[in-house]
Amino acid sequence: MHSLGHNTVMNDTNPLPANDWPELQPGWVWLCGAGPGDPGLLTLHALNALRQADVIIYDALVDSRIMDWASDKAELIYAGKRGGKPSAKQRDISLQLVDLAKAGKRVLRLKGGDPFVFGRGGEEAQTLVQHGVPIRIIPGISAGIGGLAYAGIPVTHRDVNQSVTFITGHDQSGDTPSALNWQAISDGSQVLVIYMGMKHIAPIAQALLDAGRASGEPVAVVTQATTPDQRVLETTLGTIVADLEKSDMSPPAIICVGRSVKMRQVLDWQSMISGENPRNLDPLGRGKPAEAS
Repeated sequence: MHSLGHNTVMNDTNPLPANDWPELQPGWVWLCGAGPGDPGLLTLHALNALRQADVIIYDALVDSRIMDWASDKAELIYAGKRGGKPSAKQRDISLQLVDLAKAGKRVLRLKGGDPFVFGRGGEEAQTLVQHGVPIRIIPGISAGIGGLAYAGIPVTHRDVNQSVTFITGHDQSGDTPSALNWQAISDGSQVLVIYMGMKHIAPIAQALLDAGRASGEPVAVVTQATTPDQRVLETTLGTIVADLEKSDMSPPAIICVGRSVKMRQVLDWQSMISGENPRNLDPLGRGKPAEAS
């Protein structure tokens, strides 16, 4: 990811804009999305929560720069879960939230992206409600939208798709989702956005090819989306497995399958900021200006 030349500080000396901001009360838990990485994509509601919380339980994908904006008095508890590494159990995390709230703490549960998009936020929220703990949900920008936008890939584009499907790359067992109807997914959506799919990309790609998707269909893999370490691999459905094996890219990653990936050739705005010219002003081959219907 190219440096955009920003150097600003956000702390308690920078007041929030005038608004009727909610107060995080003792005994409450706010489940909050931290966005895909770039601290600038954090919502003002999330920043308001960071400044009030007594305890913040945060995930692996929450950027450390965001944690710098927490109150100096806040207790920070890491609850990250990454594939193949020792991780906290989901049940323990959920019950810890309950215990902290019952102890009268003002609790912020901070998750990467959006807590309700493949983030198990619904499970945690349900546990809290079942235990009589009041909650507030603060949405965040999901990596499947914001991360692709930082790569210059629009999730929807009128000349490409009228539908988009978001898919998780693994189920509760950690394997390729067995309950998915890949034929229906292939037939029903022009653009697919796959979360946490790098580990199982070989069977996922084969399932889509078996379902009739073209081997030459454009695919993009975006790792460390919206952070200074962001990388983008442009490939095809037929070559993605080999191309990933040749690369040294590693999760977390968002994978986009569909012709909207071609739009990166004209919308790679970070490269343009660095002085590079667009590779192709008409990547979809429309033969007329974008403003023409």
